Amino acid sequence: MFLADCPARTTLEVIGHTWSVVVVVALGEKPLRYGELLERIGGISNKMLTQTLARLRGNGLLVAVDGRYELTGLGRSLLAPVRALAAWAEEHSGDLVDARWQHEVGGGLVVPGDVPAE
Repeated sequence: MFLADCPARTTLEVIGHTWSVVVVVALGEKPLRYGELLERIGGISNKMLTQTLARLRGNGLLVAVDGRYELTGLGRSLLAPVRALAAWAEEHSGDLVDARWQHEVGGGLVVPGDVPAE
């Protein structure tokens, strides 16, 4: 059960925002200035980047040093699981799109690779 104070639920609250993982990955290579982050992350607005940086900073995942944002040790420890999730997404994004299309067109969920229950 995922209680209110469950570690998985608490963690997902922090990294479950669309841009949180993207910012963590962007900072995984090196510290970046705000403008560099904005350029590197396509499609994020100033407001959303500011909110995301504040959320990550407030949760101890990054700090601002000399005008650059960089991951803390805690933030760097998140890189391996986030990269694994990104690899899974790359491998299965076609399956997800296909399943979504099947659901919308066919009216039911068909998951590629799954065998229907008898």
